[in-house]
Formats: sequence, C-alpha cells, structure tokens
Amino acid sequence: MSKLPLKFLDKAAEYSRQIDYDRPASGQIYAFIRDAIVAMELEPGQLISEAALAAKFGVSRTPVREALIKLANLGFVNVLPQRGTYVSRLSLEKIIEARFIREALEVSVVSHLAENVNKDVIKAAENIIAEQKAAAEVDDALLFQRLDDDFHQLLASYTGYQRMASMIEQEKAHMDRVRNLSLHISGQYKCVLAQHRAIIRAIKSGSVSGAASAMSTHLREVYKVLETLPKEHPEYFQ
Repeated sequence: MSKLPLKFLDKAAEYSRQIDYDRPASGQIYAFIRDAIVAMELEPGQLISEAALAAKFGVSRTPVREALIKLANLGFVNVLPQRGTYVSRLSLEKIIEARFIREALEVSVVSHLAENVNKDVIKAAENIIAEQKAAAEVDDALLFQRLDDDFHQLLASYTGYQRMASMIEQEKAHMDRVRNLSLHISGQYKCVLAQHRAIIRAIKSGSVSGAASAMSTHLREVYKVLETLPKEHPEYFQ
C-alpha cells in the first residue's frame, strides 16, 4: 500500500477544522491517527506520508512528526530510515506478551481496589459501563473501545500509583487493533459488558479473589480471537 486511503484523507481534512490551537496540535493529531489505525482505516503495512498529513491537517510537519514518534513509541507505526513510516503489522508474540503483562498489572489493580473499597470508583465505573451499553446498541465499536480504555484507566487511577495507568496504556497498544476487530464478532459487546459488570461486582463486595478471577477472565478473552484472526487476515500479521 502506498497512497493514503482517500476516505482517511477526507476525514483528516474535516478533522483539521476541529483542531483546537490553544492546545498542542500534535496530541490531537496523534489521537486522530491512532483511532484510524485501531479502527483499521489505516491497515497494517500502510505507508504514512508526513507531508500529506501536514497538508490535510493544515499544519507544519513538526506536530505530525511528533505524533508519529509517539505512535512509534507505542508500537503502532514503524519508522524505517530512508524508506518511510508504515503502520506496524500485528505481532502474535507481542500481543501475547502484552496480555500477560496486563494481567499481572490489572489483577493487582482490582485486588487493591477490592481490599480498599471506594464508592466513587464504583459509581464512575458503572457510569462508563452504561455508556458502553449505549455505544453497543448503535454498534459504535470505536466509541465502545474508547470507553473500555476509560474503564481500565479509571481502575488504575484509583490505586494511587501514578505510573500504573501509563504502564497499562503502554502494553495495551499491542492489543488495541485485535480488541477492535473482536468487537465485530457476534455477541462480543454483550460478553465484554458482562465481564466489566462482574469485575465491579467483585470489587464492590470486597472479594479480592473474585475481582482477580473476573479480571483474568476478561483479559484472556483475546485468546479466542487469536484462534481465528491470523487465519482470516494473514496480511495483518508479521
């Protein structure tokens, strides 16, 4: 793949009118490109033109370059000297490793929260679940996943450990596209919602073992997707 998809470029041009120049443009451009990669609007192997993006966003190449550097650090793109910047292909090894690390971190998170029950985090988590249910009803996979991210980041933030949320974000990047693709499997919205509710019920009841088990079950869901996705879309993988 060489030229950026026309649909993506049209959306970029539209998005340029929404950029708030009172805030750093690079962060907003990063979020737009990341969402396009996660939603598979930019598929693995797609060449990304820094100059084309700068033109569409109506900015200099500097904020685009900064956005691409952050995406590269998270593993969404590969910057190849003298060749260009490409959307990274999925790595089964990295996905499985990221899931393992996330389980280690997030089981600790929910265990801590179950030991130290806080009504505020429970209420906030239940509100996110309600928003996810609404997103599922209109089949908005990207919004559903953003709210999924919010759910996990919320839980991490209530541990009081400042680095926890950023560590989880770093690892989940390897799983984001697989997670998005999984939402198109029949019944997956319902499954994720049920798992989130189970996690919160266990925290609310103060059950450390229950919260840990519910989170492990939730994060191991990716294995089901990995049984079929590489066979259906071998072009997405390394």
